[in-house]
Amino acid sequence: MRRYYYDLHVHSCLSPCGDNDNTPNNIAGMASLCGLDIVALTDHNTAKNCPAFFAAAEKYGIIPIAGMELTTSEDIHVVCLFETLAEALEFDSFIETKRIRIKNKPQIFGEQLILDQDDNVIGQEENLLSNATMISIDEVNSAVLKFNGICYPAHIDRFSNGIIAILGTIPSDSEFTFYEVHSKDRIESLANDHSINPDRFIVSSDAHYLTDMRDKENFFTLTDERNKVVAELFEFFRRKL
Repeated sequence: MRRYYYDLHVHSCLSPCGDNDNTPNNIAGMASLCGLDIVALTDHNTAKNCPAFFAAAEKYGIIPIAGMELTTSEDIHVVCLFETLAEALEFDSFIETKRIRIKNKPQIFGEQLILDQDDNVIGQEENLLSNATMISIDEVNSAVLKFNGICYPAHIDRFSNGIIAILGTIPSDSEFTFYEVHSKDRIESLANDHSINPDRFIVSSDAHYLTDMRDKENFFTLTDERNKVVAELFEFFRRKL
């Protein structure tokens, strides 16, 4: 067993609010400099830069996780993670049918760039990615499970798009078993206020710029067999369901 330092919430230049320098290769390179082992790419309502990120991560020795930051119909952000790239892309296709199409205005919201493994621009998403989808907070967990994924509310310690900020509390019938915070210092108060086991918090950067990524601090203790790490990590998440 060994410690694997993680960041499970990072945006690329495909997210409208993500910096154009947040290319798959730059993210993987910065993760390596930060001493991270496991990194999830979680763009807003899309996984289309995950294939390029997987190729970049291999070059830098990073263990990649394919994901997405889904925006529910209530405007709540939820981190969705998938055990395989194929399952993430299948979920991406499903989300395409649940998006509300609003033309992006790059001069206001930012460009939405799709890149290849060499960071070449191979396309742009024309419709805004960050707006709400047609999936409610009550539906997201079952929707993700159909694609063998796991999910949890993002940055619940923030006022913007957090489940507590939007709903005023965490519903007593919530199906979520993990919750993400941006600041580790908020775990104790949130655990006390909402009766959450402190072990159920994930701490991630929600990086939109390379400089948002943090040096290694938060970790999972997992098998020392690298090719089994992702499967064991998802087994850990599912044991808590």
